[in-house]
Amino acid sequence: MRRNGSPTRRIRRGEGLAGWVFVSPALIVLGLFLLAPVLMALWVSFSDWSGRGSPLSPNVGFVGLDNYAAVSTDGGLAERDFGIALRNNAWYVLLVVPLQTALALTLALLVNRAVLRGRGLFRTAFYFPSVTSSVAITVLWLFLFSTSGVINEALSWLGIDGPNWFNDPNGVVHDLLGAVGIEAGPAALTQSGFLGLSWWDWLAGPSVAMSAFVLMAVFTTSGTFMLLFLAGLQNIGGETLEAAVMDGAGPWQRFWRVTLPQLKPTLFTVLTLGLIGCWQVFDQIYTGTQGAPGKTTMTPAYLSYQSAFISQEWGRGAAIAFILFAIIVFFTILQRWVLRDRPVSRRRARQYALPSPTADAAPKEDAR
Repeated sequence: MRRNGSPTRRIRRGEGLAGWVFVSPALIVLGLFLLAPVLMALWVSFSDWSGRGSPLSPNVGFVGLDNYAAVSTDGGLAERDFGIALRNNAWYVLLVVPLQTALALTLALLVNRAVLRGRGLFRTAFYFPSVTSSVAITVLWLFLFSTSGVINEALSWLGIDGPNWFNDPNGVVHDLLGAVGIEAGPAALTQSGFLGLSWWDWLAGPSVAMSAFVLMAVFTTSGTFMLLFLAGLQNIGGETLEAAVMDGAGPWQRFWRVTLPQLKPTLFTVLTLGLIGCWQVFDQIYTGTQGAPGKTTMTPAYLSYQSAFISQEWGRGAAIAFILFAIIVFFTILQRWVLRDRPVSRRRARQYALPSPTADAAPKEDAR
């Protein structure tokens, strides 16, 4: 006599076994070529491996947190270089992520309009820089922003002397402050700091050279994020916007109270991908300036490569890579917390409620 439900349990166990059989090739490949190298790199970050032989050799010593301390607390050149790289990348993220998100959303709103002719052509044109090789774009950018390049030539037509873009290490914020007569910061900012840099140096802003890379990143990535926003816009039902129009909502109210809230999942995806991509910027720096001028375009990803492959400090390079990984995870979690769904209170619901023409007309009829 069979127990009740046992055939169903056997079927479920069989389905689970079949599922593991089908996904096992992918798991094996990921384990061999992703998980194993990551674990080995983690071990290297705690060791004094010289780059010769196997990092698992008995001759490789365990040094604990020495490699992490060298770039964070030792107070030497390694700490200062890491501070400079982190400062440069922080300004890069602070400028690129909002600019590329705003531009991508604007382009998506424009090409999503039914009255626009040739929408396919515009979508292709906006997306084309995203599929072009980053090395090719970087080389093109070096020509455009050279001293006698097209950008400076166009600025000269406007009576503006263009800067020597990729050879100017001055911070943009410091340049703007110098234009109004502020050449040095207060003692509170110059006498204390973090990671070998004073707070005044942290507030220098991106260098003129890094500003050119900021423009390049916005130019090359906005097309990809435009497609994501476009997919989100096309998933918004037309009846929702029609209802908002019937309730008397203007274009700005429809965007702010109807369109943007429904784009929240897409917005989170765009911000997350943009944040990760900006913290991992490497190939543009490697191809373009290799950290010059004055290390003002150096990023943690490039510093990790330089420490490991050029200076042969493999443990220090791996430590920088894992610190960068921790930074990315932290900001991703923070961003998810900021964009989480929150319960709407009654007061806030009344504040954001769309005006109703019928509600406004009712008191007038009662008055008559």
